[in-house]
Amino acid sequence: MLRAVICHHKQALLVTGLLCYTILVYAASEQREVRLTADLPSVVIDHMGQPVTVKRIQDNNNRLADDFTKTSRPCPPFCIHPIQAAPGVRTVGELELLDFLQHEVASEKGLLIDARMPSWYNSETIPGAVNIPFVIFTKATPKRRRIFKLFGVKKGDTGEDDFTDVIKLTLFCNGPWCDQSPRAIKGLIGAGYPAEKLQYYRGGMQAWKSFGLTTVLPKSHSVE
Repeated sequence: MLRAVICHHKQALLVTGLLCYTILVYAASEQREVRLTADLPSVVIDHMGQPVTVKRIQDNNNRLADDFTKTSRPCPPFCIHPIQAAPGVRTVGELELLDFLQHEVASEKGLLIDARMPSWYNSETIPGAVNIPFVIFTKATPKRRRIFKLFGVKKGDTGEDDFTDVIKLTLFCNGPWCDQSPRAIKGLIGAGYPAEKLQYYRGGMQAWKSFGLTTVLPKSHSVE
Protein backbone atom coordinates (compact mmCIF):
# COMPACT_ATOMS: atom_id res chain seq x y z
CA MET A 1 0.00 0.00 0.00
CA LEU A 2 2.85 2.38 0.90
CA ARG A 3 4.55 1.63 -2.40
CA ALA A 4 1.43 2.37 -4.36
CA VAL A 5 1.13 5.69 -2.63
CA ILE A 6 4.68 6.63 -3.44
CA CYS A 7 4.39 5.54 -7.03
CA HIS A 8 1.14 7.41 -7.51
CA HIS A 9 1.82 10.32 -5.22
CA LYS A 10 0.32 12.90 -7.61
CA GLN A 11 -2.91 10.96 -7.89
CA ALA A 12 -2.93 10.35 -4.14
CA LEU A 13 -2.54 14.06 -3.44
CA LEU A 14 -5.38 14.83 -5.80
CA VAL A 15 -7.65 12.39 -4.03
CA THR A 16 -6.58 13.67 -0.64
CA GLY A 17 -7.24 17.24 -1.71
CA LEU A 18 -10.67 16.28 -2.95
CA LEU A 19 -11.49 14.59 0.34
CA CYS A 20 -10.35 17.64 2.30
CA TYR A 21 -12.39 19.87 0.09
CA THR A 22 -15.48 17.73 0.62
CA ILE A 23 -15.05 17.73 4.41
CA LEU A 24 -14.62 21.51 4.49
CA VAL A 25 -17.72 22.10 2.41
CA TYR A 26 -19.76 19.84 4.70
CA ALA A 27 -18.51 21.65 7.82
CA ALA A 28 -19.32 25.02 6.32
CA SER A 29 -22.86 23.95 5.42
CA GLU A 30 -23.49 23.02 9.05
CA GLN A 31 -22.80 26.62 10.06
CA ARG A 32 -24.75 28.40 7.33
CA GLU A 33 -27.33 30.99 8.30
CA VAL A 34 -30.95 29.80 8.29
CA ARG A 35 -32.88 32.44 6.34
CA LEU A 36 -36.55 32.85 5.42
CA THR A 37 -35.62 32.81 1.75
CA ALA A 38 -32.30 33.10 -0.06
CA ASP A 39 -32.71 36.88 -0.18
CA LEU A 40 -34.60 37.50 3.08
CA PRO A 41 -33.07 36.78 6.50
CA SER A 42 -35.95 38.08 8.65
CA VAL A 43 -38.87 40.51 8.85
CA VAL A 44 -40.07 42.80 11.62
CA ILE A 45 -43.73 42.49 12.67
CA ASP A 46 -45.70 44.64 15.10
CA HIS A 47 -47.17 42.59 17.94
CA MET A 48 -49.14 44.37 20.65
CA GLY A 49 -47.37 47.60 19.77
CA GLN A 50 -43.89 46.07 20.02
CA PRO A 51 -41.59 45.17 17.12
CA VAL A 52 -40.88 41.45 16.86
CA THR A 53 -38.23 40.12 14.50
CA VAL A 54 -39.55 37.00 12.80
CA LYS A 55 -36.73 34.69 11.82
CA ARG A 56 -35.89 31.01 11.88
CA ILE A 57 -34.08 29.19 14.67
CA GLN A 58 -30.39 29.25 13.75
CA ASP A 59 -29.44 25.92 15.36
CA ASN A 60 -29.18 23.48 12.43
CA ASN A 61 -29.76 20.58 14.81
CA ASN A 62 -32.90 21.97 16.44
CA ARG A 63 -35.84 19.58 16.82
CA LEU A 64 -39.42 20.12 17.93
CA ALA A 65 -40.10 18.73 21.38
CA ASP A 66 -43.72 19.64 22.13
CA ASP A 67 -47.21 18.56 21.04
CA PHE A 68 -46.53 19.60 17.45
CA THR A 69 -44.23 16.60 17.00
CA LYS A 70 -47.26 14.29 17.02
CA THR A 71 -48.12 12.58 13.73
CA SER A 72 -51.15 10.45 14.57
CA ARG A 73 -53.92 12.21 16.40
CA PRO A 74 -57.19 10.24 16.42
CA CYS A 75 -59.56 10.99 13.55
CA PRO A 76 -62.27 11.91 14.21
CA PRO A 77 -62.04 14.59 15.39
CA PHE A 78 -58.46 15.41 14.27
CA CYS A 79 -58.78 14.60 10.58
CA ILE A 80 -56.79 15.93 7.61
CA HIS A 81 -58.53 18.98 6.18
CA PRO A 82 -58.79 19.94 2.50
CA ILE A 83 -56.29 22.44 1.13
CA GLN A 84 -59.14 24.95 0.66
CA ALA A 85 -61.32 25.81 3.65
CA ALA A 86 -64.25 26.97 1.49
CA PRO A 87 -64.89 27.95 -2.16
CA GLY A 88 -63.32 31.30 -2.99
CA VAL A 89 -61.07 31.37 0.08
CA ARG A 90 -57.36 31.59 -0.70
CA THR A 91 -55.01 29.21 1.10
CA VAL A 92 -51.66 30.78 1.98
CA GLY A 93 -48.27 29.65 3.18
CA GLU A 94 -45.69 31.18 5.47
CA LEU A 95 -44.24 33.74 3.05
CA GLU A 96 -47.68 34.93 1.98
CA LEU A 97 -48.64 35.25 5.65
CA LEU A 98 -45.56 37.36 6.38
CA ASP A 99 -46.37 39.57 3.39
CA PHE A 100 -49.94 39.94 4.68
CA LEU A 101 -48.62 41.04 8.08
CA GLN A 102 -46.18 43.53 6.56
CA HIS A 103 -48.72 45.15 4.27
CA GLU A 104 -52.42 44.58 5.01
CA VAL A 105 -52.10 44.26 8.78
CA ALA A 106 -49.53 47.05 9.08
CA SER A 107 -51.81 49.41 7.14
CA GLU A 108 -54.89 48.31 9.15
CA LYS A 109 -56.49 46.85 6.04
CA GLY A 110 -56.23 43.30 7.35
CA LEU A 111 -56.15 41.22 10.51
CA LEU A 112 -54.43 37.96 11.40
CA ILE A 113 -56.74 35.86 13.57
CA ASP A 114 -55.69 32.99 15.79
CA ALA A 115 -59.00 31.11 15.84
CA ARG A 116 -58.01 28.74 18.65
CA MET A 117 -59.40 28.85 22.15
CA PRO A 118 -57.69 31.36 24.51
CA SER A 119 -55.68 28.75 26.43
CA TRP A 120 -53.93 27.74 23.20
CA TYR A 121 -53.37 31.35 22.15
CA ASN A 122 -51.92 32.32 25.52
CA SER A 123 -49.46 29.43 25.43
CA GLU A 124 -47.89 30.52 22.11
CA THR A 125 -48.91 32.24 18.89
CA ILE A 126 -47.68 33.85 15.67
CA PRO A 127 -46.45 37.45 16.02
CA GLY A 128 -49.12 39.95 14.96
CA ALA A 129 -52.05 37.63 15.67
CA VAL A 130 -55.10 38.50 17.74
CA ASN A 131 -57.27 35.83 19.33
CA ILE A 132 -60.89 35.49 18.27
CA PRO A 133 -62.01 31.93 19.09
CA PHE A 134 -63.77 30.13 16.24
CA VAL A 135 -66.96 29.65 18.28
CA ILE A 136 -67.66 33.39 18.08
CA PHE A 137 -68.10 33.16 14.31
CA THR A 138 -70.36 30.11 14.28
CA LYS A 139 -73.57 31.79 15.53
CA ALA A 140 -75.18 35.23 15.62
CA THR A 141 -74.57 36.85 19.01
CA PRO A 142 -74.09 40.41 20.29
CA LYS A 143 -70.34 39.67 20.59
CA ARG A 144 -70.13 38.68 16.93
CA ARG A 145 -72.06 41.83 16.03
CA ARG A 146 -69.52 44.00 17.87
CA ILE A 147 -66.61 42.23 16.21
CA PHE A 148 -68.18 42.55 12.77
CA LYS A 149 -68.46 46.28 13.36
CA LEU A 150 -64.72 46.37 14.03
CA PHE A 151 -64.17 44.52 10.75
CA GLY A 152 -66.07 47.24 8.86
CA VAL A 153 -69.51 45.64 8.56
CA LYS A 154 -72.22 48.30 8.34
CA LYS A 155 -75.99 48.31 8.30
CA GLY A 156 -77.40 48.73 4.81
CA ASP A 157 -80.47 50.76 3.86
CA THR A 158 -82.63 47.65 4.16
CA GLY A 159 -81.27 46.82 7.62
CA GLU A 160 -79.09 43.96 6.36
CA ASP A 161 -75.37 43.73 6.96
CA ASP A 162 -73.26 45.50 4.36
CA PHE A 163 -69.87 43.82 3.87
CA THR A 164 -68.68 46.13 1.09
CA ASP A 165 -65.86 47.78 3.04
CA VAL A 166 -64.76 44.99 5.36
CA ILE A 167 -61.08 44.31 6.02
CA LYS A 168 -59.24 41.22 4.82
CA LEU A 169 -58.86 38.39 7.34
CA THR A 170 -56.34 35.56 7.53
CA LEU A 171 -57.20 32.77 9.96
CA PHE A 172 -55.20 29.87 11.36
CA CYS A 173 -55.29 27.31 14.16
CA ASN A 174 -53.07 24.36 15.11
CA GLY A 175 -52.48 22.84 11.69
CA PRO A 176 -53.96 20.80 8.82
CA TRP A 177 -55.62 18.45 11.34
CA CYS A 178 -57.30 21.29 13.28
CA ASP A 179 -60.85 22.30 12.37
CA GLN A 180 -61.08 25.52 14.39
CA SER A 181 -60.08 27.99 11.65
CA PRO A 182 -62.08 26.17 8.91
CA ARG A 183 -65.14 26.33 11.14
CA ALA A 184 -64.53 30.03 11.75
CA ILE A 185 -64.22 30.64 8.00
CA LYS A 186 -67.42 28.75 7.24
CA GLY A 187 -69.19 30.72 9.97
CA LEU A 188 -67.97 34.01 8.51
CA ILE A 189 -69.11 33.07 5.01
CA GLY A 190 -72.46 31.88 6.35
CA ALA A 191 -72.93 35.27 7.97
CA GLY A 192 -72.23 37.03 4.66
CA TYR A 193 -68.51 37.77 4.83
CA PRO A 194 -67.08 37.75 1.28
CA ALA A 195 -64.93 34.69 0.59
CA GLU A 196 -62.48 36.81 -1.38
CA LYS A 197 -61.76 38.79 1.81
CA LEU A 198 -60.75 35.62 3.68
CA GLN A 199 -57.49 33.66 3.71
CA TYR A 200 -56.67 30.32 5.32
CA TYR A 201 -53.21 29.54 6.69
CA ARG A 202 -53.70 25.80 6.65
CA GLY A 203 -50.26 24.96 8.05
CA GLY A 204 -51.08 26.75 11.29
CA MET A 205 -48.88 26.48 14.35
CA GLN A 206 -47.52 23.05 13.40
CA ALA A 207 -46.10 24.20 10.07
CA TRP A 208 -44.96 27.55 11.50
CA LYS A 209 -42.98 25.80 14.24
CA SER A 210 -41.63 23.14 11.89
CA PHE A 211 -39.82 25.93 10.03
CA GLY A 212 -38.36 27.19 13.30
CA LEU A 213 -40.14 30.53 12.92
CA THR A 214 -40.43 33.01 15.77
CA THR A 215 -43.42 32.69 18.10
CA VAL A 216 -44.55 34.89 20.97
CA LEU A 217 -45.82 34.03 24.42
CA PRO A 218 -48.38 36.81 24.81
CA LYS A 219 -50.28 38.18 27.68
CA SER A 220 -53.83 37.74 26.46
CA HIS A 221 -54.51 39.91 23.43
CA SER A 222 -57.88 38.44 22.63
CA VAL A 223 -60.74 40.47 21.23
CA GLU A 224 -63.39 40.86 23.90
